[in-house]
Amino acid sequence: MGVAVGKLTQRAQRDYELVVLARDKGDQKAYADLLETYREPVYYMLLKMTRSTLDADDLTIEAFGKAFRSLDDYSPEYAFSTWLFRIATNNCIDFIRKQKGFTVSMDDGYEDEEGYINSTVKNLASESKSPEEELMSEQQKAWMHDVVSKLKPHYRVLVEMRYFEEKSYEEIAQELNIPLGSVKAKLFRARNLLLDIIKDNPNSK
Repeated sequence: MGVAVGKLTQRAQRDYELVVLARDKGDQKAYADLLETYREPVYYMLLKMTRSTLDADDLTIEAFGKAFRSLDDYSPEYAFSTWLFRIATNNCIDFIRKQKGFTVSMDDGYEDEEGYINSTVKNLASESKSPEEELMSEQQKAWMHDVVSKLKPHYRVLVEMRYFEEKSYEEIAQELNIPLGSVKAKLFRARNLLLDIIKDNPNSK
């Protein structure tokens, strides 16, 4: 493993040291540093793929949550950024599969210190999930419910209606009798709070 680490760039080696601190020591600052370093790059890659700021926000939260809970699976054979972006890309592909009439450029991709890496959107051709993927999906849902439960009630209700009940912003505004702009603003704030919760409790079960 030491040989593999030696092949990484200086930045990738620094990331690996943070991963070790986070994974082995539960170092919250290490988690926060990784989040702050890659939050915007991940977001803009997902924005390029989804062409939706709201979807990109949501998928960024999910990507970091999945990565932080799977650090035991990370190997320094590749840069952490490479591994993280692949998690984010695959999660986004799964999301796009579920969107009727949703399109994305086949040329979309991202670049890190290891060089250009295609976003592999071509995997959209596979419509069926394996039993392992179905299990991961259920585990992800359970974990998200646990994270959302830590929000204050007025944020939690909005998040549950939007993401678990899959209601539109208009439906939420009508049901709660609040302005549409307030729904969007509060959900934006709720997503930021969720990222903070993930950062502070990355392995929450």
